[in-house]
Amino acid sequence: MLIKRKNNPFKGLWALPGGFVEYGETVEQAAVREAREETGIFVDIKKLVGVYSSPDRDPRGHTVTICVLAKPSGGTVTPSTDAADASYFSLYEINSLKLAFDHKKILKDALKTL
Repeated sequence: MLIKRKNNPFKGLWALPGGFVEYGETVEQAAVREAREETGIFVDIKKLVGVYSSPDRDPRGHTVTICVLAKPSGGTVTPSTDAADASYFSLYEINSLKLAFDHKKILKDALKTL
């Protein structure tokens, strides 16, 4: 599942769903909330993929990403909040897309964990 970014940076490019952890929220709670908010899909977290902390990975400033592998558990694909669109893609389709941030690397790492 990828979202098409509605806002800069990388407006119009496909990206993994995600966002910022809110005060009082765990990283896991934020991952589930962001997936639901941006895609309409409920997810169950399965495992940690990795932590991505290169200072230049986000043009807005030093942003750390904690990526988890999650399985859909319900809902209907309905993009909202920061997503202009949301869709499932095959691995073949994803390889031909230009993704925002360092999300191509994150996806490669996720595939290694499977």
